[in-house]
Amino acid sequence: MSLSVYVFVVGEGGKRSLLDVPEGSSCLAGFESWRTSVWGSEAVRSLGVTFFPVLADSDLTVRPDQVADFLDECALIRSNLELVAPSADPAKSHAEYVRQISERLRNIEDAAARARGVSGGVIIW
Repeated sequence: MSLSVYVFVVGEGGKRSLLDVPEGSSCLAGFESWRTSVWGSEAVRSLGVTFFPVLADSDLTVRPDQVADFLDECALIRSNLELVAPSADPAKSHAEYVRQISERLRNIEDAAARARGVSGGVIIW
């Protein structure tokens, strides 16, 4: 199973509508196991972030008024990928984890930028 990231807009009556993922973009946000091993890990928490650790216990919804702060959090994680990437997994090298996390974070950043452009929010589930 995989985590997915989508942009949503809030319509009449507060109803959320998911937007289609544009061609050339991806909705992949990581493996389901990354809820705890990456996004909700102690390494990520040590950065002082608040959005991503939510994924350890539930889906993450970033409201439209939170997207700028979420993008800041993404930038902080990006600047610390070497720290965030697991290093004790014999099945995969640390460098491979860094590459994969960077790719999935890029998808999340892309969704957040699209959300900001339409005054929408982001959901990762």
